[in-house]
Amino acid sequence: MFTETQIEALNKSLEKATPSEIIKKALELSENVVVTTNFRPYEAAILNAVSSEKSKTPVIWCDTGYNTPQTYKHAEQVIKDLDLNVFLYVPKQTSSHRDVVMGIPSVDDPKHAEFTEQVKLEPFRRAMEEHQPKVWFTNLRQGQTAFRNSIGIFSLSKDGVLKVSPFYYWSDEKLDAYLEEHNLPNEFKYFDPTKALANRECGLHA
Repeated sequence: MFTETQIEALNKSLEKATPSEIIKKALELSENVVVTTNFRPYEAAILNAVSSEKSKTPVIWCDTGYNTPQTYKHAEQVIKDLDLNVFLYVPKQTSSHRDVVMGIPSVDDPKHAEFTEQVKLEPFRRAMEEHQPKVWFTNLRQGQTAFRNSIGIFSLSKDGVLKVSPFYYWSDEKLDAYLEEHNLPNEFKYFDPTKALANRECGLHA
């Protein structure tokens, strides 16, 4: 278990470190790691950075079932190009069934919490329970939401897992350059059914 003091020290010492240096430091702390993705824009960066330092790192993909065709095509390309070790987790009810009994509730609908639980939170908990990681790589960045502005490169999840965001201080422009340098694809036609606005927290991190 990592303490808040350790987290603060890590953030201070690695504030100006490269993503590669951050990932290497995290791997020194534990080899029991996962990286999560939903193949939204710029996800290829974190997947490439982590797999470059530790090949065959378990990649947890919680697919809500509501991704765009473009996202699914993008995911297939990235998985193939980077030879990712993907573990797919999906809701226990199909999207077609849910569309009939619930649809996609608006964020102010009382059913929205149940919807989010079904399509995102339950599959994610199931994934983390099966893998039991000590370190969780993710592509959270400063400026995405109010909560994410407060956490830093290293933070603790609700369950005490060390959450590591190697690109935390990077802008879209820097990530564009990274993707170009490493010949990585990007895809912007992404849809998250649990978020009405881009700056709304997804539910996994806050």
